[in-house]
Formats: sequence, C-alpha cells, structure tokens
Amino acid sequence: MSKQQQASTGVLALTALGIVYGDIGTSPLYAFKEAFAGTHGLTPTEPNVLATLSALFWAMSLIISIKYVWVMLKFDNEGEGGVLALTALANRSAVGSTRLKLLIVTAGIFAAALFYGDALITPAISVLSAVEGISIITPAFEKYVIPITVGVLAGLFFMQRHGTSTMGKLFGPITLIWFASLSILGAISIAQNPVVLNAINPMYAVNFALEHPTGMFLLLSAVFLTLTGGEALYADMGHFGAKPVRLAWYGLVCPSLLLNYFGQGALVLRSADAIQNPFYLLAPDWFLLPLVALATAATVIASQATISGAYSITLQAMRMGYLPRLFIQHTSDSQRGQIYIPAVNWMMLFGVIILVLEFGSSGALAGAYGIAVSCTMIITTLLTIFITFMMPGRKHLLALLGLTVFALLEVMFFGSNLTKIASGGWMPLLLGVCLFVMLSTWKRGSTLVAEQRRKLDIPMAQFISGEQPDVPRVPGTAVYLTADPSFVPSALFHNLKHFKVLHERTLFLHVVTLDVPYVEPEQRLTITKLSTGMYNVGLQFGFRQEVDIPLALSGLKTHGIELEGMSTTFFVARSSVVDGPGGMASWRCALFSWMTRQSEGAASFFNLPANQVVELGTMVVL
Repeated sequence: MSKQQQASTGVLALTALGIVYGDIGTSPLYAFKEAFAGTHGLTPTEPNVLATLSALFWAMSLIISIKYVWVMLKFDNEGEGGVLALTALANRSAVGSTRLKLLIVTAGIFAAALFYGDALITPAISVLSAVEGISIITPAFEKYVIPITVGVLAGLFFMQRHGTSTMGKLFGPITLIWFASLSILGAISIAQNPVVLNAINPMYAVNFALEHPTGMFLLLSAVFLTLTGGEALYADMGHFGAKPVRLAWYGLVCPSLLLNYFGQGALVLRSADAIQNPFYLLAPDWFLLPLVALATAATVIASQATISGAYSITLQAMRMGYLPRLFIQHTSDSQRGQIYIPAVNWMMLFGVIILVLEFGSSGALAGAYGIAVSCTMIITTLLTIFITFMMPGRKHLLALLGLTVFALLEVMFFGSNLTKIASGGWMPLLLGVCLFVMLSTWKRGSTLVAEQRRKLDIPMAQFISGEQPDVPRVPGTAVYLTADPSFVPSALFHNLKHFKVLHERTLFLHVVTLDVPYVEPEQRLTITKLSTGMYNVGLQFGFRQEVDIPLALSGLKTHGIELEGMSTTFFVARSSVVDGPGGMASWRCALFSWMTRQSEGAASFFNLPANQVVELGTMVVL
C-alpha cells in the first residue's frame, strides 16, 4: 500500500470515530454502573465485579470484535451495510420463493422499524448520562440536569436543518480526545488495582453463571448496554469502507473501552460507594468539569450519528416503497448523503424530550434500552445465516457454525432484556410495532392502488395500435410519470378527456429503485420508441441515491432527444383513496389514506421544476 493510501485510510479511520463509534463509544457513561445500580443490580463484591467484567470482555470480543467488525463488514450490498441493505441482499438470494422473500422482507422491515426506538433512546440516555456529571461536582447542580439536557438536545435537533458539514470536521478530533481520555482514566485506575485484569479469564463469568444462573441471566441485560452500537457500526460502514472501520476499532476504540470498563471495576473494588457513578469518579476533581464538557460533546456526536442514521433509513424505506414521499433537504453541495428530513427531525425531538422528562435519569432510561437493539441483532444474524447458506459451492460450515453461536448468544441477551419490559422496555417495542404497521400498510396499500390502476388502465400496446389519427398534436413535449410502463398512465386519459390533444412528443417515464445502493450514470437511462413521437423511458436509481429526473433526462441528448425547459410539461397523477369492499381493513385503509395526504408532491420529490408540472387527481377504491 502506498503512503498516500495509508494516509487516506488513516483519515477515514479518524473520521469514522465520531460517526461509526459515537454510540458504542459513550456506553461507559452508564453501562458498567447498571450491572450494580440497576433494577436487578448486583452487590459490588470482588467476585461479582470480576464476573461482570469477564462477561463484558467476552461479549464485546465475540459480538462486536468478531461478529460485526470482522464478519458482518464482509456482508455488504455494493459497499453499503445496515439491515435494509442486508435484507435486499437476502431477498436476491431467495431465488424463486415468493413466500420466503415475503418473510425476509417482513423481518428486515420490522428490524428497521425497531431501529427508530433505538434512535430515540440513544440521544436521551447519552446526553442525560453526560450532563449528570455536574451533580458529581456538587449536588446543588442536580436540579439543573434535566433543563440542561433538554436544552442541549433541542439545540442539536434545531441545528439539523443547517447541515453538519462544518461541525462534522470536529467530530473525529473530539472523539479521538474522548477515547484517549477513556484510556488514560482507565489505565490509571487499573494500575492502582491490577487484580481486575484477571477478569480476562472467561471462567469468572462461567463460574458465576453456574453458581448464580438467574443472576447471570439478569446481568446480561446490563452487559448488553456495552454492545448497543453494533448495529450502527454496521449501518455506517458504507460511508468509510470496511478497512478504516476495522482499523479504528482494533487500533483505538476497543482498547479504550475495555481499559475504561476495567478501570471502573478497579475503582469499585477500592471503594464500593463509587458505584453511584464510577465513570466520573475515575477523574480527579480538577478534571471533572472538563470531563463533563467533553462527555457532553461526545454524546452530542453520538446522537448526531443516530439522527443521521434515522434520516438515512427513512430515505431507504421511501426508495424501497415502504414510506410515502417526504420532503428531503440536501444540506451539502458536495456530499449527497447529507440530508435533512423535517418530519423525522421534529418527531424525534418531541419523542426524545418526552423520554427525558418521563424517565428523568440515565439509570431509568437504561431500563428501556436494549430490547429493540437485541431483536434487530437477532434478525441481522438470521439474515446473514440465510445468505451464507445460499452461497454456491461449499456450505461454509465454519461460518454457519459461528453465526449460529452468535444467534444463540443474542437470543440470551434478548431474553434478559425482556425483564426490562415493565420498567420501560415496552416503549421501543411498541414504537417498533406501530412503525412496522405503518411501513407494511403503506407497502400493501401502494400495491393495491397499483393493482386497481392496472384494472382500469389500457395496455400500452393496445393504445399505441389503436391511436386515433384525428387527435390534434400540439407543439412541445409531455412527460407522463407512470408506475408501470406496460399500461397507459391515467394522467394521459384525463388529459385527452379534458383537452382532447396529444403533444407532438410524448415520453412515458418509469422510475425504478433497485435493491442495490447505487447505479452508475451510464446504466441510468433506457429508451424505447413506441410510435412516431412516443417513447418509453426508464430511469434506474439505487436505494441510497437521490432521484433527480431533470438531471437524469439530460442523457436523452445522446438519443437525439433534447428537452427544452419551457416547452416540456410533466404530468403526474395524485390519488385519493376511499374505503371499499375487500382489499384492506377499514382502519388500515384510513391509515393509508392519511399517509397518502402526508406524502410530498412528485414535483419536489423528483426535483421537477415546479412551473412545468401538472397534477391530475384520481380516486381509487380499496
């Protein structure tokens, strides 16, 4: 590898610290404490501390270091990761089985819905746990914890519409200082009580499990808090590639986290009272205030990564047909992936503030954290097992065996997290179920609308062969957006009905979102001549790409067709849905109708020039 490539990898690894590892990197603020201060907390004795550290060390080694950083980064969809990219990959592997494809997509969409629960809790618990450090400086500050937390979170969400490119340049360096501080504080504490290093021996966890099986089962829910950034790690791999992500983890993040966790354990062995907040009590008094500021900055970065992830997964869901079109603002002229979705932003802000006010402390929020993530992890592993099993040639028995072990461990973590349902764990599950109902309702409703239109619309071949020569032709170009190029779009019928003319050049435009992240520009456009002046035009985009129709149609010049701005009109149909017999239940029909009304118009969604768009309404009975 050249020096330039090495430097590039190093820069990407530094940048990845804030985006990829922001979530898991702030877990030391609350994770270790919850093993002893949680609802089912252990007594902070030496055997219990060593057993907790042993379970924590091996959980991170197996689930994060091996499964996610080593194995999962190999299962990319054209360089992209995350549960939706993995779902698309598994769907392609399920050749010829409609029922299996439906099961795969259902599981993937449910996992994506659960992600939103995690996306709400992460900012709330991270920022709250950081700001709680001011009460360690002096108890008089405790009454300011909630107001400061709400203020920080509100500022973060209000900042989203301006983009994060400027602040993003600081993410890597700030997170580097954060991990360096974790390492130093942990190493100093370990040096004072090196007996905690014995916890690397897995027998401490094994013996504790044999002697106290119920205690170990409950302990797993606290240990799992150290793993909650694993899914975000996999989802964000597409921004940087596998190599920088691995370099950052093995070279800095993993050692820093383990040093800090073991340092907290050493502190608790020296003073059991330190369990009230072992992270901040690691620091000397003079460093407490700077550490609170640094921790708050780190949690803001972690929250930003989660918010950006929520935007990204919303965009992917829209592209794949599971959400209506929502307004998307691109906040960077140079990086297309930087987007802002107002509807998602304000709903998340509302939800996060409700969580902070309702739960009031990071300890209480920890009771709600983990269930959604552990369920998503299981789905990710099962999809990966399926893809591995379907690979041609050898069945990759070693990989299947390893993935099965991961699945069993994650089932145990999920079972342990189920004990949190009464203390708040119901919230992310309920949110996930509600979002899954919405996603599946939109997909089902859209499918039924398309079927209804096909029953009413005339096949394109019949229309072309039966075209009436006496229909007047007017100058200009008409572009009709159609969901199915084999049928005449309803907007054309309305145009003929009301204006009784055809344009001298008519394009039937069909936009397809493929189950790959990106489509190269040279593969974007296809054109078929139907008759004199009539063409079928197809545009293909990846599910992570912005659909810009005017830009894509500029490629028509190579086919001898040039669209002049003021003589080109885009015709789109906008459906109104009413309840009818069959199809969907009345409540789902009402939900679909409401979602339809929230959908953004085609003009802005497809970047069409607003003064060249004509919308024609149609009514569909479901």
